Amino acid sequence: MFAKIVAFATLVACASAGLLGGHGLGAISVAHAAPIAIAAHAPAHHETVDYFAYPKYEFNYGVADGHTGDHKSQKESRDGDVVKGSYTVAEPDGTLRTVHYTADDHNGFNAIVTRSGHAVHPQIVHSHAVAPVALSLGHGHGLH
Repeated sequence: MFAKIVAFATLVACASAGLLGGHGLGAISVAHAAPIAIAAHAPAHHETVDYFAYPKYEFNYGVADGHTGDHKSQKESRDGDVVKGSYTVAEPDGTLRTVHYTADDHNGFNAIVTRSGHAVHPQIVHSHAVAPVALSLGHGHGLH
């Protein structure tokens, strides 16, 4: 067995040296592999992401800007496949629109919309028309 390994190693060495180029010496072909760089690395730390984690969260936010009149808020919670929440927005007419919603895999999405406050609409201002004034550009006014 040792003799076969030595014979094969000799054949590979001759082919690598170009002594067996296939120019009338027989058709011996040896494939050359690119050198492989092997580096010793510390074991990589892989974080596993559980894409099937139980969904549960809760959040809320709000804006109350007296300068721009921007008033709105929202809150929402989720526990598994059940989502509950509400949001409130100031409408241009001065009322508040509030939407309470729920969603689940059995009932789908449901929303209840309410309005509170009194709508204020701008009054149309009617101006009194002024009769046109006729200008006389006749003689005696310094215009010729």
